[in-house]
Amino acid sequence: MASSLDVHVRICRQEIIKFDLEIKALIQDIGECRGPQSELTDLNATLKEKFRHLRSRIQDLEQIAREQDKESDKLAIMGEVEGHRRQMLSDQTSWRKANLACKLSIDSQEKEALVHGGGPSVRRKMTRESLVQTSSDITENLMSISRMMSQQVQQSEETMSSLATSSRTALQTSEEFQAMSGTIQLGRRLITKYNRRELTDRLLILLALALFLATVLHILKKRLFPFL
Repeated sequence: MASSLDVHVRICRQEIIKFDLEIKALIQDIGECRGPQSELTDLNATLKEKFRHLRSRIQDLEQIAREQDKESDKLAIMGEVEGHRRQMLSDQTSWRKANLACKLSIDSQEKEALVHGGGPSVRRKMTRESLVQTSSDITENLMSISRMMSQQVQQSEETMSSLATSSRTALQTSEEFQAMSGTIQLGRRLITKYNRRELTDRLLILLALALFLATVLHILKKRLFPFL
């Protein structure tokens, strides 16, 4: 059972690393993208899917941590989960920066095209398309920020819950140690009392034996030497 669990943890780690590397490569592609807008849209769609897979595998690893029997193993894997989540948030920040750089580049190219070529109708069409795309991008970015804030709140709640569970476990362990300490002290007192009683019994036996021997000697003396 433990071996199967180790394999599952190892697979989760490998897939998390794989998706993280793929995400970093796509972020670099977005940062270097110079258009058209459709190419940027495709890259973003692919990147969203990679983030979805990465988030799912991190949640799988967190579930494995919650199922651990040993508190030390649970805390170690949970620490690893938090590290992966921080890395994912860092990748999302890099994604937003790369998107901004790419959009600025595309806007610059569109403005350059408006200045150096195309009639008024072409310029109006490009301007409308640019405004529509900009509005769509702003809406998408706001939704993405809202989702990220919701995820961060949820992660904070889960972290607080995990800390509360760990605190309760530590308190219970401390109480168990205190109970064991009281039991040990009681056992020590009983052993000391038993040793004292055993010593008293030995002294009484020795005194009884001495009294018996004295009585025997007295009787022998009276029988053997009646005139003394």
